[in-house]
Amino acid sequence: MLLAEMTLDPVVADLVKTSLWSHVYTIGGLLLGLFALARLLSERRQPANTLAWLFAIILLPWVAVPLFLLFGGRKIRRLAARKRRLRLPAPLTDRPSAATLAHPVAQTIRTNGAGEPVGGNSVRLLTNGEETFAELERQILAARHSIHIATYILGRDQVGKQLVKLLARRAREGVQVRLQLDALGCFFSSGRFVEPLRQAGGEVAKFLPVLPLSSRGSANLRNHRKIAVFDRHTALIGGHNLAREYLGPQPWRKRWTDVGAVLRGPAAALLDEVFTADWAFATGRPPGPAEPEPPRPETDSCESDIQVVAAGPDVSGDPLYEGILAMIQEAKRSIWIVTPYFIPDEVLLRSLVVKARAGRDVTLILPARSTHPITDLARRPFLRQLVRAGARVLAYQPRMLHAKAIIVDEEIGLLGSANVDMRSLFVNFEIGVVLHSARDARALRAWAGELASHARPLALADLKRRRFPANLAEDLSRLLGPLL
Repeated sequence: MLLAEMTLDPVVADLVKTSLWSHVYTIGGLLLGLFALARLLSERRQPANTLAWLFAIILLPWVAVPLFLLFGGRKIRRLAARKRRLRLPAPLTDRPSAATLAHPVAQTIRTNGAGEPVGGNSVRLLTNGEETFAELERQILAARHSIHIATYILGRDQVGKQLVKLLARRAREGVQVRLQLDALGCFFSSGRFVEPLRQAGGEVAKFLPVLPLSSRGSANLRNHRKIAVFDRHTALIGGHNLAREYLGPQPWRKRWTDVGAVLRGPAAALLDEVFTADWAFATGRPPGPAEPEPPRPETDSCESDIQVVAAGPDVSGDPLYEGILAMIQEAKRSIWIVTPYFIPDEVLLRSLVVKARAGRDVTLILPARSTHPITDLARRPFLRQLVRAGARVLAYQPRMLHAKAIIVDEEIGLLGSANVDMRSLFVNFEIGVVLHSARDARALRAWAGELASHARPLALADLKRRRFPANLAEDLSRLLGPLL
């Protein structure tokens, strides 16, 4: 009997120890979950985003809580305090038309933290990667004082090498060259790859390094802005990153379809203000006095009213999101949206559904298959609702569609870096320009019409729910949609 008791004691002890640690893990998970829930509910978030994190924290606290603390921040308070607020100056000259100033979209954007529209600009669309590369190269070679470029991705390919070499050449010639790279998007190209530019006297800055993490949530906050400004009077803006998939000197059958624009005038100086604020934050150095703007070429037709719209933690409100809502709600005839990823929040989706049911031409152009299969699954329930409401959903066939644009009534347009998803609209640093002149909006609409001619309409049969497990994958993707 004594021998049996002595044999069982270690077993009992192990059981007690296991039970004790099980309770500790349970209580620890509960406390972590409560802490994260309190943090989650204290932040101003979209309901879908809150629910997605809520389910993850409740079901998998040991996994979801660390991910939330690392990636879940939206308007990160500490970071926002360190990065000075973007306050774009009002134009002293080149005032826009009275109609532009009075437009509800312009007013909505201005009262949500963005600048006022400015007049006296010219706009020319860039609708393919070869044209965009040629314009970028031309402006780099023509710059006399400064070249300021921000990109999310700099490719370690022939295009990236060619651009670094070109920028290094201009730096050696005495032009101020500043290249700002997102630390995550350019993780493999922000070191020795750009060393030739540094050695030539150019400057390179990494935005929010991910190793080591600079602050809570910094890994989640990415600078998705794509801006190139030359001598403060000419700028390129759009969806193009600096890599072979987006642009290059020669055609390439795998190159993605994208859109951008070259702007001349005071809007370019405002884009340079955005770049300068980001540069000061990334380098930790004060921005210094603004470089005087050289005179613009007299050959330009400078009749376009443009509103520069930045979005992100450095903006007090959500001007890009609310500007898009205002554009949709003000539509009288048509709403055309071009985006690679479509994961709207409930308000944006319902606004489109209501307009479609009211008989407006609501057209959505998406890639038939994007580069992120999970987002293609997540978009399907939203597309079904739009098709049922009478909207037209077109799947672009030739290649990946990376363009981001919105055109309403062929009178007002928007293009820039933001996708129509919750990451772009509520998390990332993004940039866009609203084209308030009908001529520019019609040009953007003509380009979208050309895309539509290469797209296939999706019917409900194309979007119907599939059998298990495909329908489960769709449901899970939609649940995770606000986090993508």
